Amino acid sequence: MRKKMNRHVWWSLSLLVLSSCTTSKEPLGDIVTQQAIPRVELMPNLPESYKMPDWKKKAKDFDHFVFDWNNKSKVGPLIWLDNSRRNIDQETFGLYTAIKDIRQGKNVNNGEFHESLNSFAAILGAGLVGIDKTNQDGYNYVKMLQNYFNTENNWNIMLNNTSPKYAHLGGGYQRDWWYDVFPNALYYAICDVFPGVEGADQIQRTIAEQFLKADSTLNGNYDYSWFDYSKMEGKINHIPFQQDAAGGHAYVLLSAYLKFGDTRYLQQSKHALETLLNQSESRFYEILLPLGAYTAAYLNATAGTNYDVQKLLDWTFNGCKSPTGRNGWGVIVGKWGDYDVNGLQGSITDHGGYAFLMNSIKLAWPFVPLVKYQPQYAHAIGKWMLNNASSCRLFFPQEIDDVHQWAPELKDITNDNVSYEGLRKEDDYGKESLKGISPVAIGDGPKWINGNPTESMFSVYSSSPLGILGAIVEPTDVEGILQLDCNATDFYTEKPYPVYLYYNPYDTDKAVTFNSVISCDLFDIISKEYVSRNVNGKTQICIPADAARIIVELPAGTSLKPLNNQIIADNKYVISYK
Repeated sequence: MRKKMNRHVWWSLSLLVLSSCTTSKEPLGDIVTQQAIPRVELMPNLPESYKMPDWKKKAKDFDHFVFDWNNKSKVGPLIWLDNSRRNIDQETFGLYTAIKDIRQGKNVNNGEFHESLNSFAAILGAGLVGIDKTNQDGYNYVKMLQNYFNTENNWNIMLNNTSPKYAHLGGGYQRDWWYDVFPNALYYAICDVFPGVEGADQIQRTIAEQFLKADSTLNGNYDYSWFDYSKMEGKINHIPFQQDAAGGHAYVLLSAYLKFGDTRYLQQSKHALETLLNQSESRFYEILLPLGAYTAAYLNATAGTNYDVQKLLDWTFNGCKSPTGRNGWGVIVGKWGDYDVNGLQGSITDHGGYAFLMNSIKLAWPFVPLVKYQPQYAHAIGKWMLNNASSCRLFFPQEIDDVHQWAPELKDITNDNVSYEGLRKEDDYGKESLKGISPVAIGDGPKWINGNPTESMFSVYSSSPLGILGAIVEPTDVEGILQLDCNATDFYTEKPYPVYLYYNPYDTDKAVTFNSVISCDLFDIISKEYVSRNVNGKTQICIPADAARIIVELPAGTSLKPLNNQIIADNKYVISYK
């Protein structure tokens, strides 16, 4: 482990190394000084228990397993048809939230209890790794998602269930704000991956109008547990206030502006974001605050704003410390037993720590593309993603040894396609054989309802967003250095060229192989220099010691021009905002 040195000295040395590890002699601007995220600094550069699965393959295998109508495994089919025709006159589908969840299936609760957060994430993840869910096995799954657009109750947004009738069986519906906001962010992302689906544009328009009205009505006060989008009224119940819902509103309204060009959405997105930033402390839970951080970064780069991105990142990583909020929720740092668990999201405090796979994956969605707009965070986000993407494997029963999982006798039932829901520092069920064992792969399924079997610890819901990692994370030929696709989850934005984040965790410079299918020039927007020119096929690019690069892959000969602290490609596209 590197001996700690003065932070300013370290960055100065890094900048010198960065300059020495490039090929161009005339930079097109000043090197971008990196800005630390203090909690990421506590993580190792390279975890001792590092291992990187093939996330793209896992995402494709998951889709094949879960959307198999004739699944012959021990768990049987995990998908069924729901012909209740709620909200829209069409058949839809349900997915099990957890394996053998007794609340679900075609013959239970009229086949209507299923969750959009599960189905939406599965469809989005599949699309991100190249699976066409508009035409798979004779089904247009993307169109079938529209039944979650709740018109029958006049909310006119996407919700976690298709109606109130069975929603009480699970979490969130019309009582826990993030459950009502996040499906709309997911749906917007899906519609960017699968554009042109019949009826989608009108649904997206209506969602945007509802979110615009909601933020206008709230007028800077988000001190509520949930919000009634039919009556446009904030509500209070036993659930902590969720002021970070403003981040979700800001993100969806920005997406709506980028899609439709209506400046009302842009102005209201800014208003929601300013409301979020006006909070006196972190109210982080799940994903809405990180989506707000991305929105702030994007607007700073493209709209001339000066939002405090650092505050939102620190609020996410350090977590919520308020006794009136989701106290203890943040990003985990440390080693549990012999396993590095750095970078995972969940409770920092519950029985010493409780991480969740779904949450850990979804943070990559806003944070990896964020570095295109705020490249000063490239080192911090690259380091966090290296830790997080390695730690995420520990939820899968074949990736953690038998001693450290609650039900090793069941580890083969899904062929490693479905993960445990969570990873605890210590068992909370009181199983004798797990006393003193840390960590433990585990799940809450048996607690949801009397009679839910041990198998319900295996969570389809948690595994469904695997395609986010599958689309972003690509190992290079140097173990521990990843190629992270900054465009994969940068929805609705202009993406004329591929953009990749590399982070080198080692104390020495490393050369990785870059593969191109066209003749290209490789430009680093951190050092503001070319790292290679006129490449065709494979070439070696140098990543300086303990440093990051953001490489833009430009067609060979593309002209670059500095203009007002930006860099413009072909007199048209901004490739560097800082």
